[in-house]
Amino acid sequence: MTYAAKTYLVGAGPGDPELLTIKAAKAIAAADVILIDDLVNRAVLQHARVDARIVEVGKRGGCQSTPQEFIERLMIAESRAGHCVVRLKGGDPYIFGRGGEECAHLREAGIPVEVINGITSGLAAPASIGVPLTHRDHTQGVILVTGHGKSADTEPDWATLAKLDLTLVIYMGIARCGEIVAALLAGGKAADTPAAVIHAATGTGQAHLISTLAALPQALAESSLGSPGIIVIGDVVRCAEQLQTLAAEQAAAA
Repeated sequence: MTYAAKTYLVGAGPGDPELLTIKAAKAIAAADVILIDDLVNRAVLQHARVDARIVEVGKRGGCQSTPQEFIERLMIAESRAGHCVVRLKGGDPYIFGRGGEECAHLREAGIPVEVINGITSGLAAPASIGVPLTHRDHTQGVILVTGHGKSADTEPDWATLAKLDLTLVIYMGIARCGEIVAALLAGGKAADTPAAVIHAATGTGQAHLISTLAALPQALAESSLGSPGIIVIGDVVRCAEQLQTLAAEQAAAA
């Protein structure tokens, strides 16, 4: 594949640089300009050319962020200048990464754009602690949902989600954990539903806790875990509990 002078929206994965796809690595290697998000592990830049221009365009909740309009204008300008542009995002561009918005703006401006998928943290985080998002003995589906909407009118319908016997994977929900749990409980979700929080999944600072839904806000408040983090709610979390019990038993027997 030839990487032409156009813009690529590239998913860098959840944190572990070894989870970068081969296609993503090739796009990074071809880039003249790389616009890199705050949560991307800088180790993936080992694939970049030494003369590539690296532009920090971080976005993280509670921190100063690069305006989205600036990012889109820069991508358009660099592509029109004949450069191969890589917009490097944590996780996957199309899962809570604004990839859809950026694609639309680029295409409206007549800029060729290609999306290269990455492993999203909503898949990697549960797997990293032994939680399968689907399991024939526990659930037949999974829902990926944001912890907050773009506005009050786009808030997730927690009451409806509470009634579904599906695994819930919540992005960007750490700061609003108490509100989310209260809404799910009010919607009828069982208080003893297993729940987990995974911080900095697959990175060197990864940590997690396992709790019940009702006890989750207090457990999170008493922990040192914060953003970035993924919340997983559902019976599948029992698989991680079983792994922890087994590991403890093996350590005691050693």
